[in-house]
Amino acid sequence: MNSRNNNWHGTTIIGVSKNNSVSIAGDGQVTLGHTVMKGSAKKVQKLRPGGLEIIVGFAGSTADAFTLLERLERKLETFPGNLSRAAIELAKDWRTDKYLRNLEAMLVVTDGKDLFIISGSGDVLEPEGNIAAVGSGGNYALAAAKAIYDTEISSEKICERALKIAADICVYTNHNIVIETIKKEK
Repeated sequence: MNSRNNNWHGTTIIGVSKNNSVSIAGDGQVTLGHTVMKGSAKKVQKLRPGGLEIIVGFAGSTADAFTLLERLERKLETFPGNLSRAAIELAKDWRTDKYLRNLEAMLVVTDGKDLFIISGSGDVLEPEGNIAAVGSGGNYALAAAKAIYDTEISSEKICERALKIAADICVYTNHNIVIETIKKEK
């Protein structure tokens, strides 16, 4: 995480891998300081570089996140079908490039097989327990998802319930939830 901003305000992103599907969900709130500027931003998107289906959720500065999404797409074109390698190469660039190093965002990304958190400090993390969460309400969503993970509900429902709980607790997270899911190939 960038040392200039250790408290990501403005969103919650959660990813859950369970029973041959991976879902990433995010809320829609955008804040500027302590003011809600927009409640319906779409911070979870599907990308299709080279025909590969990727879901990305971002927390932090929206403009910075879009810059990183563009870079990730380029890396996926360079390393087709290899999300792991593309994520590692993006994280290397993010850490070493003077321009990218100042970007304030974090990504949760999946190709239906792998689930990663990519941070500005050059980390590519594969979360334990098949749950990844970032953003101001990330820890609330993570705790909620862990509490219900062993139930019979789907990855999509776990994301939805966890985000609703985070939105009830975190003032920088709202109930305008966007969820994208990829079914894993068996």
